[in-house]
Amino acid sequence: MIKIINISNRKHAKDVLNVQIPSYKVEAEIIDSYEIPPLKDTVYNLQNCDETFIGYYENKQLCGAISIKVVDDEVDIHRLIVHPKHFRKGIAQLLLNFIESKFKVETIKVSTGSKNAPAVRFYKKNGFQNIKEVMVNKQLSITLFEKKL
Repeated sequence: MIKIINISNRKHAKDVLNVQIPSYKVEAEIIDSYEIPPLKDTVYNLQNCDETFIGYYENKQLCGAISIKVVDDEVDIHRLIVHPKHFRKGIAQLLLNFIESKFKVETIKVSTGSKNAPAVRFYKKNGFQNIKEVMVNKQLSITLFEKKL
């Protein structure tokens, strides 16, 4: 089941963090950098980030989430996370499909570590175009993607 998460609720924010940290640890290993800001998030940070969170639940347990900000005719995806024990179940696809069907916008934007091959493949498979690559430091670069609807 997919539903909006009340991120201001401490328990819900903790549930998201319990999915986010393991999910981003996998990305950190893939891209060989643990300087990913979401790894440093706290419950307080999540509760005050001004993002809309949508979760995928199985048996009342949060398995994955997507967070977005909507500005004018754009959705900016800030997080698309799935707990590693729920990888390869299509949860990320369901969450992305939900955003595309529920938000009537012209553009969806997202970024990911350039070396995160699974995420890069996922976004390209879903019609996102590589807009640019930004070097964060010698080891880390971020690829920005955009999809016109």
